[in-house]
Amino acid sequence: MHVHHLNCISTCPLGGSLMDHGPESVIQRGHLTNHCLLIETNQELVLIDTGLGTRDVENPQGRLSSFFLSLVSPEFRLEMTALEQIKQMGFDPRDVRHIVLTHLDFDHAGGLDDFPQATVHMMRSERDSAVKQETWLDRQRFRPQQWSTQDQWKVYDAGEGESWFGFNRVQQLDGISSDIVLLPLLGHTLGHAGVAVNTGSKWLLQAGDAYFYHQEMNVLNPHCTPGLNLYQIMMEKDRKARLWNQDRLRELKRTHSEEVEIFCAHDVVEFEKLSGRSAEVPAEKILKWEKPKPFQEGRL
Repeated sequence: MHVHHLNCISTCPLGGSLMDHGPESVIQRGHLTNHCLLIETNQELVLIDTGLGTRDVENPQGRLSSFFLSLVSPEFRLEMTALEQIKQMGFDPRDVRHIVLTHLDFDHAGGLDDFPQATVHMMRSERDSAVKQETWLDRQRFRPQQWSTQDQWKVYDAGEGESWFGFNRVQQLDGISSDIVLLPLLGHTLGHAGVAVNTGSKWLLQAGDAYFYHQEMNVLNPHCTPGLNLYQIMMEKDRKARLWNQDRLRELKRTHSEEVEIFCAHDVVEFEKLSGRSAEVPAEKILKWEKPKPFQEGRL
């Protein structure tokens, strides 16, 4: 199983260094990644989150809320979408047969339309909460305009699978290797999850938006930038659960750092460490792949 790290359209929130602790002024915009994973299995490709998609690039005003467009100002670069990076790496996007979502926020699920053949896996509570559109903020963050493949969603309940390093997990994902695990990490949304991937030498845990800044996982002295701390509070659906799960992730890092690499969706430092390239560069610009032979199974 081979894992590729993709930044699928950066966002540039108001607040500059108050957000990302970077060199920019607080009156400038910060820089956050949208860290997705592309996983090669023996017969197909699996995508962990999609980031923003090609239709979002083509028609942002029709797809996304004006509130978030002004707040996070995504860098709408077509070459940074998952679809384009996958093609430019030499893969056939039709071989993306499964997508596993951490949650349904617009910046994590915008590319679902780009993979109409894929089964989409998520928590049942995430689907139910997003579809209800109960609050004003729900209607800004969860965008049905991105859900053209909703009839291919497959949902799961928490606590149905075996324990994973002390975390409850869902049952094995239908049609996917047991080396890919969906772990409920509620708080940011009511069905938020992490996705763990066994690379053979180590587990990678994509923790989604369970936290936003790498120093939040500092075991002795956790810290978050003021801007991202406020953003997490604004977006949280269950504060107690969110903070509890952050504590659990820090404990996992303390006790199993040799076995598990934890990272979130939006931290530039974590992305660049794991990918080995700048977050500004699409995968094909830096990685030299031998074009893979077509998979013998799973073609449309």
